[in-house]
Amino acid sequence: MTEALFVVSEEGYWAEECIEPLTTLEAEGVDVTVATPSGSPPVVDERSLDPEAAGGEERVAELREVDEEHPELNDPEPIATVDAADYDAVVFPGGHGTVWDVNQDRHARQLLLDAVAGDEGVALVVCHAVGILAFTREADGTPLVEGRAVTGFPNEWEADIVDENDVMPDGRKLPYWVEDEVVLAGADFDAELDADESVTVDGDLITARGPGSSAAAAATLLDEL
Repeated sequence: MTEALFVVSEEGYWAEECIEPLTTLEAEGVDVTVATPSGSPPVVDERSLDPEAAGGEERVAELREVDEEHPELNDPEPIATVDAADYDAVVFPGGHGTVWDVNQDRHARQLLLDAVAGDEGVALVVCHAVGILAFTREADGTPLVEGRAVTGFPNEWEADIVDENDVMPDGRKLPYWVEDEVVLAGADFDAELDADESVTVDGDLITARGPGSSAAAAATLLDEL
């Protein structure tokens, strides 16, 4: 059986970016495991369950049902206890919460490194989770993302969310912008802002721009698997 590991934020994951790939993979017979930094259930960003953001009340109800009732989402593993070698794919859903926990976690970064090493695994990294690429280093110190083509949450969109002091609507200070950090780490970053969707494949690394690219990202991951 094909198996996938989802590494999900406890500080706020974006519903569409996690649940669309998760349910798509499961519908194709992929066995899904969920892990979070501490092993506590991930927390959905309530902004992602706004009907305008999610695509209507019916879609919100579907997303909330999965968030509240999916057995793996509600009983995750601690990321320090899982091994990328046990999975065919490792998925990092986005959401602003990732900038405070998943992207900064050394065990999450090791899972990413292991997922794209060799010929067996593949990683899908979505939206704000793309920031993890800026902090993930090979054994010799080379940034994993150096020279790789990636997409992710663009500065142009971030500017519409935070205030002049980089403070989020919920009062939290955003410590960095994803595009800035991955570019500094040597990535070839293109969010394809003129396109409705943006999914980039570079070897065993798949990146996706944001919520609207979640379905395309899931389909691309299935193709790679």
